[in-house]
Amino acid sequence: MSVAKVLIVEDDSKLQEALVDILELNGFDVEAVSSAADALVSLDDEIAMVFSDIKMDGSMDGYDLMKRIRAIKPYLPIVLMTAYGTVEQAVDAIKAGAVDYILKPFEADILVEKAKSYFYRDASSDEDFVVSEPVMIQLKTMAKKVASSDATVMISGESGTGKEVLARFIHQNSARKKDPFVAINCAAIPDNMLEATLFGYEKGSFTGAVKSMPGKFEQAQGGTIFLDEIGELKIDLQAKILRVLQEFEVERIGSLKSISLDIRVLSASNVDMKKAIAEGEFREDLFYRLNVFPMKLPPLRKRKKDIATIAERLLQRHCGNRRVEPMISAPAMKLLLEYSWPGNIRELDNVIQRALVMVSGDTIQHTDVLFDNDFSFVKPMDLASLDGKGNIKDKQVDKEIPLDLKQREVKIVLDALKENNGHHQKTAEVLNISPRTLRHKLEKFKDQGIEVT
Repeated sequence: MSVAKVLIVEDDSKLQEALVDILELNGFDVEAVSSAADALVSLDDEIAMVFSDIKMDGSMDGYDLMKRIRAIKPYLPIVLMTAYGTVEQAVDAIKAGAVDYILKPFEADILVEKAKSYFYRDASSDEDFVVSEPVMIQLKTMAKKVASSDATVMISGESGTGKEVLARFIHQNSARKKDPFVAINCAAIPDNMLEATLFGYEKGSFTGAVKSMPGKFEQAQGGTIFLDEIGELKIDLQAKILRVLQEFEVERIGSLKSISLDIRVLSASNVDMKKAIAEGEFREDLFYRLNVFPMKLPPLRKRKKDIATIAERLLQRHCGNRRVEPMISAPAMKLLLEYSWPGNIRELDNVIQRALVMVSGDTIQHTDVLFDNDFSFVKPMDLASLDGKGNIKDKQVDKEIPLDLKQREVKIVLDALKENNGHHQKTAEVLNISPRTLRHKLEKFKDQGIEVT
């Protein structure tokens, strides 16, 4: 059974072991790795905060790791550790996105204090919910007003429209902002694990329960719990959640003791809840308990003025201080504005990351903007025009002339693979393809005589 964990990134094996022991003795579940690359692999939804050394062997140090994490999980609190710290470094680290900074050597109680202070805290900011469309400006104003209350909010909208970003914005503008924001995707956890994940369990309550664990409701104590994809809950579990919301108390599995809760509940769904109720798939009484204040996010195709604003924010996030942030040319922006965005902001994020892979110089051109369909219609590749690494042999070719689509695909995939240090899962996510598809593409490249590092 998985619970929220602290991720330790430390290449000194003895110190890593000591840090793990200290945190585990104080009730934290801990995962430890020895490099920034391994840390990126370990970043799943169960990681609730990160402690990272700054000086580490490898291509990425702690600062680089922090910037990468901030790009993909801006809400995750990161505390940096170093034996070479100065006040200036501390200020720079916090400006760059760290929530705190501690100097080695430090006492065990300092580590525990930092863990208790930041575990499950939301490190995102108001700047992550950027809007320009008039209807979205009104919605943001409304969100600030509802944030000042404890009203239960249900956010609806298509997948990828930014429902969790809005939920975090409400939390950050509430009186609970210094307490945990606990998000759980109800559709992502197997049915046989979801109840224990939400409510917690006592030691010995079922096979594998080797110690007592608090559930998500308990972990959100004093703060906010965000139930994403609430429409996917099975009907029997809906009744149990309804009781929690009515009584504001929870019982762990295997316990007869009720635990009082002081939490704010936000939820979201991309399904038609009224239809789900009519078909008997969702309890009407639970819906009205959750839907005290409904908020609906329009799809990105109906928020044209937001596209440029969000694209600029994504560029800032993915570039950080690692590279100069490129401008978006007028023809490139025209493509973004005219596209239908079936995948909404999540798809826009993918397109921006692809553009950063493709761009040469300080401006994103229209040829750098690649949508999913651009990978579907490929022409036979002229292998004679490529060297062993998938690059064009003829150095005199005008760089303004676009590669044919197959050649562009080779370059995009290999550049993305290099950018992600050869990690297939991360590369697949950037390219918006499955790891299996990526492996198939790389095997085809090898068969065609292209060197894949």
